[in-house]
Amino acid sequence: MTERILSYLVHFVTQVISFGGYAGVATLMGIESACIPLPSEIIMPFAGYLVYTGRFSLFWAATAGAIGCNLGSVIAYWVGAWGGRPMVERYGRFVLMSRHDLDRMTGFFEKYGTIMVLIGRLLPVVRTFIAFPAGVAKMPQLRFHIYTFLGSWPWCFALAYVGMKLGEKWHTDPRFHEAFHRFHMVVELALVAGIIWFVWSHLSKRREPTTV
Repeated sequence: MTERILSYLVHFVTQVISFGGYAGVATLMGIESACIPLPSEIIMPFAGYLVYTGRFSLFWAATAGAIGCNLGSVIAYWVGAWGGRPMVERYGRFVLMSRHDLDRMTGFFEKYGTIMVLIGRLLPVVRTFIAFPAGVAKMPQLRFHIYTFLGSWPWCFALAYVGMKLGEKWHTDPRFHEAFHRFHMVVELALVAGIIWFVWSHLSKRREPTTV
């Protein structure tokens, strides 16, 4: 099942980038940054492969990806800013998010917002959802987008560079096929482990007796 889903994602990503060029890269990275888990670990390496073929520039591929991160973040940021606390208080239980989670998240952003955005954009999974809590915490928009770009660009550049190098060796060194496959498996396992931990920890809190 995982292999089938991954193959669908790869096909979708390659088609969008093949037809859309840099705009396709920006669109797909925008989807990821709008809290939709479309892995940048698939998007940017294929953009890097097109760098190897000569269609893309490495610099502009990374820049298109970082711009897409900012565009997608606009949606997630404003969802958090406009409907964040009331939305969580009313519907948060359906996604295992409590008022305590929201208070802790907002407090963290008020104190460490800049650092969290910079670091979060360099972390798998976290980077997909970072914009929503930034909106809830009302992080200044200009600062948020500057640091979103600064944090996203190295991530996009690194993944595109990996894709470029894989493209150079793809037909000459079979070890790269296996390395590429393992890379995706590690990302998928990390995502599953994070979801399991999140659900288990929140369900455990629900079972604990409340104190008056």
